[in-house]
Amino acid sequence: MSAKDDIAKAIADNDVVLFLKGTPQFPQCGFSGQVVQILDYLGVPYQGVNVLQSDEMRQGIKEFSSWPTIPQLYVKGEFVGGCDIVREMFQAGELQTHLKDAGVAVKQPA
Repeated sequence: MSAKDDIAKAIADNDVVLFLKGTPQFPQCGFSGQVVQILDYLGVPYQGVNVLQSDEMRQGIKEFSSWPTIPQLYVKGEFVGGCDIVREMFQAGELQTHLKDAGVAVKQPA
């Protein structure tokens, strides 16, 4: 399978997917770490995909979303955004609402 096939499969198979540098347990950049902290704080179950596993994966996710930066968050197949967008949505309470509206369980109140 190509990286694009792997990306499409991860998005199709999981309600919430975070493409990040590193893993949720060990993010390898500050921006990825911030999004991991937000999702963990909210108690949202999600699949982390380490884009550092291959150059094809790192470039492939940028092309897949037409978004130049990593991390990238997907909810129910929809691209939500990168670190800045996720952080701003979280701070405004919009991320929690978006997740709940998509049918994703959020354990932590806004």
